[in-house]
Amino acid sequence: MLNELQQEWCDTSKWDFSDLKALFINCTLKRSPGMSHTQGLIDIAGTIMERNGVAHETIRAVDHNIAYGVYGDMTEHGWERDDWPEVYKKVQAADILVITTPIWLGEKSSVCTKVIERLYANSSHLNEQGQYAYYGRVGGCLVTGNEDGAKHCAMNVLYSLQHLGYVIPPQADAGWLGEAGPGPSYLDEGSGGPENDFTNRNTTFMTWNLLHAARMMKDAGGFPAHGNQRAAWDAGCRFDFENPEHR
Repeated sequence: MLNELQQEWCDTSKWDFSDLKALFINCTLKRSPGMSHTQGLIDIAGTIMERNGVAHETIRAVDHNIAYGVYGDMTEHGWERDDWPEVYKKVQAADILVITTPIWLGEKSSVCTKVIERLYANSSHLNEQGQYAYYGRVGGCLVTGNEDGAKHCAMNVLYSLQHLGYVIPPQADAGWLGEAGPGPSYLDEGSGGPENDFTNRNTTFMTWNLLHAARMMKDAGGFPAHGNQRAAWDAGCRFDFENPEHR
C-alpha cells in the first residue's frame, strides 16, 4: 500500500500520535460492498495513520439512512428515521475529520452535500469552553473522478469545514483525475491512479499535515478560547468592543 518513502517517513517519525482518532466519511454513491474508487485514497491515508498508531474509522454515508435537513435530529421534524445523530457521535469523538467524495458534473457528490449540511446542523453546539463544537479539530478532504473539478470540490469542502470551526492545515486536500470524459477510474486496471506520483505525494502531505495539526491542537488543549466564545458573546461580553452592559 505504501511506497518506500511513505514507509520511511512512518518509520522515522519522532511524534506520538497514538492518542488521536480520525474519521473518514466516504461520500461515494455506491452502497457497500460495491467498490469505491474514493476508498482507494482513503486506504493510503488510513495506512499512514495506522502505522502511526492513530485509531481511524471509515463511514460510507450512503449505507446509513441520513435524513435531509439542517437540524441535529430530523425525527423531531417529521422524518421517521435519521441515522445522523449516531454518525455525529463519531464525528465528535474524532480529532481529525476527512470528507471524501467522487466528482459528478464537476461537483462533489449529492451525498457529500447532505453530509456537510448535517455537519452544519450541529454547528451551533458549544464545547466546554463556550466555542462552537468543532473548534480544536482538524479537517481535510480527498477527491476522485475522471473529469476536471478536484480543486473546485476541495475548495468547497474545505471552506465549509473551516466555516463550521475546523482547523485546516496546509495542503489539506488531495485528489486523482483520469482523462476527461469516459475512461478508467482510480482503481480500474491500467488507470495509473495508484501509481500517480502527484496524487501519492499530496495524499501523503495531507495526512501528515492533519496529524501535525491535530497534535498541536491536542497539546494546546484545543483552539485558544478568547474572542471566539459564543457563550460569552451571548452573555454580553464584547471582547475588544466597548460593552455598555459591563462598564
